[in-house]
Amino acid sequence: MNRALPVVRLRVPTDEDAFAWHRIFAHPDVMEFHGGRAAELSVYEELTARQRRHDAERGYCLWTMIDENERVIGFTGAQPWERDWGPTGEIEIGWRLGRECWGQGYVTAAAQMTLERVRAAGVPGVVAMVDARNMRSIAVTRRLGMELAEVFTTPDGQQKGHCYRLDL
Repeated sequence: MNRALPVVRLRVPTDEDAFAWHRIFAHPDVMEFHGGRAAELSVYEELTARQRRHDAERGYCLWTMIDENERVIGFTGAQPWERDWGPTGEIEIGWRLGRECWGQGYVTAAAQMTLERVRAAGVPGVVAMVDARNMRSIAVTRRLGMELAEVFTTPDGQQKGHCYRLDL
C-alpha cells in the first residue's frame, strides 16, 4: 500500500539553521553512520555557510527541510563529492533527518524534490554514498530508482559502503 508523502519544503540554509541542525542531529541514532556522536556547533555553522555558497554558485546545495508546521527537521540536497576516493567530482545526493521524524516519508519526498532541482540545474546524474549497514538510506535510494553501482571499503578500512547511481 502506497501512502501519500508528507508536505515538506526545502530552503537554502540560514545561519539559524546551524543551531537547529546541531540540536536535531545530536541524537545517537541519527549519528550512527556519521561518526557515532554529535558534531560541534562550529561544524554546522561551516556547513550551512558552504551550502549557501553552493546554492549561489551551482543552483543546488544541502537544503534545510521544513515540515508542514514550519519546523526544521533535517537536510537533503546535493553537493560535489570532494574526497579523493570514491566518485570524486560527481554530484552526491544526501539527507539527514531528526530522529522524531523517521519513518514518515519526509526524506523520500525531499529527495524527490532534490532530483527535480538538480535535473533543472543541468546535472546529468547523481550518486548516493551509503554505509552498507544503513538500511533506511538504502531503502530511500531504491524508492528514488537508484541502482547499486559499486561496493567499497573506506580508505581507512573501517566501513563497507555502497555507491548508488541515477541518470537524470
